[in-house]
Amino acid sequence: MKKLFRSAFDFLLFSNIFMSLCAVAQALVTFRLIDSKPVYTVIGLLFTSTLGIYNFSILLSKPKYPEKSPYRRVRWFFAHYRLMVTFTLISLLSLIPLFFLLSMESRILLVFLSVLSFCYSLPLFTLGDQKFGLRNIPGLKTFLITLVWTLSTVLLPVLEAQDLHLTDIAMRDVTIMIAKRFLLIFALAIPFDIRDLFSDRQAGLKTIPVAWGEKNAYLFCQFLLAGYIVLLFLLRNNGFNVDFFALTATAILMGWLIFKSKWERDEYYYFFYLDGVLILQYVILIGFGFVFGDGYGG
Repeated sequence: MKKLFRSAFDFLLFSNIFMSLCAVAQALVTFRLIDSKPVYTVIGLLFTSTLGIYNFSILLSKPKYPEKSPYRRVRWFFAHYRLMVTFTLISLLSLIPLFFLLSMESRILLVFLSVLSFCYSLPLFTLGDQKFGLRNIPGLKTFLITLVWTLSTVLLPVLEAQDLHLTDIAMRDVTIMIAKRFLLIFALAIPFDIRDLFSDRQAGLKTIPVAWGEKNAYLFCQFLLAGYIVLLFLLRNNGFNVDFFALTATAILMGWLIFKSKWERDEYYYFFYLDGVLILQYVILIGFGFVFGDGYGG
């Protein structure tokens, strides 16, 4: 039974299905905070696009001997190579009909995000004899990941909800929502760079931990989360409401998990506990609303 559970757990995490559910959860957080019903086209698109792009990125970065990789995720992924290729193709092809079900504004946004996502990994640029992608440009790796996640889980749901007349939200509040989600995702992405500190340094990737050091990177994460809480208070001028306390609780939990994370921790800590906060945030938001009464957040 334990072996079966471990196999199912590995499949959930390392196939990037769990990460796709994290993207869906963050979109659901946005829909709730703008007082809108979920738009299921957006939910489906975020799930399939996250699954397809993350798997595509791993396929592109296949090491020469994946079975000897120090990362369990890499060994698992390429041990199930055909299944993962199938998942990737189905996910990317399913984006075509979903794309045309969205508004024109959302389509333009998705084209922009798609270009960023694929240019992140693809070696499209040449410097001398060396080819590289956007992720190799100093300082861009974490910023690009955060930008794509923020715009896809905040701006895309807002655009569709407004197009379908499900909500009415001021531009000021949309801007605050984008800014605070950016801070949250950025803080979450840095521990992964800390984990990859030595490999990134050897590969010449100028991430924040490489440039500033591990200790300063941890402190910067806490600073970002503090900024997130301040923006949360300002959103829609609601101050200390139910949603504020729910999201602040998850931000504090995230800060604790980040503080406890070290580069030598196993991959389950990062891919389940840290990433899982993105799902837990929605669960706690709903739980607080149920127990203490619904509030409006942002």
